[in-house]
Amino acid sequence: MNYLEFEKPLAEIEGKASELRAMGRANPEMDVEKEAAALDRKASEMLAQIYGDLSAWRKCQVARHPDRPHCRDYIEALFTDFTPLAGDRNFAEDHAVMGGLARLEGRAVMVIGQEKGHDTKSRIERNFGMARPEGYRKAIRLMDLADRFGLPVVTLVDTPGAYPGKGAEERGQSEAIARATEKCLALGVPMLSVIIGEGGSGGAVAFATANRVAMLEHSIYSVISPEGCASILWKDADKMREAAEALHLTAQDLSGLGVIDRVVKEPVGGAHRDRAAAMAAVGALLAGWLKDLDGKAAKALRQDRRQKFLAMGSQGLAA
Repeated sequence: MNYLEFEKPLAEIEGKASELRAMGRANPEMDVEKEAAALDRKASEMLAQIYGDLSAWRKCQVARHPDRPHCRDYIEALFTDFTPLAGDRNFAEDHAVMGGLARLEGRAVMVIGQEKGHDTKSRIERNFGMARPEGYRKAIRLMDLADRFGLPVVTLVDTPGAYPGKGAEERGQSEAIARATEKCLALGVPMLSVIIGEGGSGGAVAFATANRVAMLEHSIYSVISPEGCASILWKDADKMREAAEALHLTAQDLSGLGVIDRVVKEPVGGAHRDRAAAMAAVGALLAGWLKDLDGKAAKALRQDRRQKFLAMGSQGLAA
């Protein structure tokens, strides 16, 4: 397991328990299970204590954890009959964005999300989840297709932000993001979005302008990364901890502000500790929301989205 910096004391205890059990397997006459079980209990208590009071910056670290389940994992775990669709029919295929037709508990849907990759090769191929204009234009194409055939749209958001490279800017990055956001608002079918890791800037908003938006308990959603904010405001990226607190980027903060509709509880220690349970919780939420929105007229769905985003921030801001 990959341990974060603040989890080092926990790593030591769990490491000792593993060492004891390895010794016991090598020497069957040694009775180590009692001592190992005591270390397990101590580790569980420490894990609950650490994750019971995470700072905003620590939540950023958990949201970026390399073992956290990504878009591809959710699609494989929750959706059946997934048929990937590629290309923006204009410039190229963007591997940072994956999407296609699928079924969620038997219901036909269009699922779209940002994929960061799981190892060095796949992360480079996926551009670390940072979409280029063709990625957003592909998403628009898939949303159009869903709208034409009356399919709900499900988006899984996990991106540090849109790719800021020269080529992306030359091909109209900001315009593509704006068009994707506009398309979300114009859809006549239900649209559901879950921020499963990072929700960075307009790159996330272009996928999350939905009727219902949820965040995993330790995911983040912000106009800018804490490092970027610190570099601009204080000219010092090391001020990221202060920036993280000021940005109110945690699921709990954003729920209080009315920016999101639901916080999905994660297993103790984060989604990476029990990937199956974390993904199952997201699947149950999406299935419930689909039933709630089923049968709503296109006009009502568009109005629902409009009112949702106009009301954002009006509650809890003064507090």
